[in-house]
This record gives sequence, structure tokens and C-alpha cells, in this order.
Amino acid sequence: MNSKKYAAEVIGTFWLTFAGCGSAVIAAAFPQVGIGLLGVSFAFGLSVVTMAFAIGHISGCHLNPAVTVGLAAGGRFPASQIIPYVIAQVIGAILAAGLLYVIASGKAGFDLAGGFASNGFGDHSPGKYSLMSGFLMEVTMTAIFLFVIMGSTHGKAPAGFAPLAIGLTLVMIHLVSIPVTNTSVNPARSTGPALFVGGWAIQQLWLFWVAPLIGGVIGGVVYRWLSDEPEGVVAGN
Repeated sequence: MNSKKYAAEVIGTFWLTFAGCGSAVIAAAFPQVGIGLLGVSFAFGLSVVTMAFAIGHISGCHLNPAVTVGLAAGGRFPASQIIPYVIAQVIGAILAAGLLYVIASGKAGFDLAGGFASNGFGDHSPGKYSLMSGFLMEVTMTAIFLFVIMGSTHGKAPAGFAPLAIGLTLVMIHLVSIPVTNTSVNPARSTGPALFVGGWAIQQLWLFWVAPLIGGVIGGVVYRWLSDEPEGVVAGN
């Protein structure tokens, strides 16, 4: 039933957003035992690995509008299901951000001005990178992400290893791009925190929809052209 697929996408995207953004908000700079950039990168990657094994057989474990659109462009997903999948993913991300806000605000001195793991460019980029730098990074990283997803889930790829390949790719993406945009490659993940931060996060949110969607289409189309057959099992961020 499609309703179960949508529910799986809500749950999966909830976990990705809560675990990934939660690691950044709560644990990244925790005194003396903070997990830092490396830990946050692995948190995002592991959230995908765990959910890919848990719900990959139910919904394909997209957890990301850019993945859904990219897979459709690559011939792996019906275009008619894009909108309900994206709605489910955004709902999951908003629910996760809401719960994270309730938990994080329980600490004395908590302030949304710290960013709440939102994505940004210019003054709101962790490394103060420009709009152009952020756009190019998000397009490139999402394109590579879709390329790996398409390849690792191809019918001729080694069976059973797709979740690991996809999760590790997301780790690598974060290691490279956190300083530039705080890493999106996922419009749903960006939307959840931005709604709570408001202001600049909402104003800059357009980039983290446009660039990942463009990148997803590029990655899906390029792999579809490169591969001799598009069949495979779907999984993703």
C-alpha cells in the first residue's frame, strides 16, 4: 500500500533529520567530548545506513526530495509518486526539527541564533562562503550522491552493500561541504530547521531546494546514460 510507503518516508526522514541535525545541535561542540565535524558527518551517514536496512524494502528509503526527483530522472521511480514522497519527507523533517527544538531548548542558554543546524551561505555559511560557492557545492555533491545511489542499487552491483555505499558517500559529502553550506543535499532536511530559525534561514532556503534538485537530476540522468540497464532497487538519503 502506498500509505505505508509514505509513512516509512516520514519515519525515515524524521530519523535522518533528528539524528543528523541533533548531532550538530546537541553533540558537536559538547564540552570535552564533542563529536565535531567528523562525528556529525558520520551521524548523517549512519542515519541513512540504518534506515536503508530498516525501510529500504518498504519505500526505497529516499528520505530526500532530491533523491526522489533524481531517481525519477534516472528512470528508477514513477513521476506520479514524486509529490506524495516529497510531502512525506518534508513532514518527517519538520517533526524531527520540532522534537529537537523541544529537547535542545531544555538547556540553559539555548539560542536559535546559533543556527540550529540550518543551511546557509554568505554570512550564514560556517566558513563564510559565497552564494556561488554554496550553489556549486550543493549541485556537485547531490549529483555525485545520486550517481552513487544509482550505481550501488543497479541490478549488476554487488547485492546487499548499497546502504553502506550510500551512507559512506553521505559521510564524505559532509566532510567536504559542512564548512561551505553546513551541508544540505536534501531540501527536506534543510526545511525542518529553517522553519524554526526563521528570518535568514527561510530567506536562504530556496538555494537548498534549487541546487540539490538540479544536482539530483544531473546525477540520475548521467548514470542512466552511462548504464546499460536502469533496473535496480531504490535507496537513498
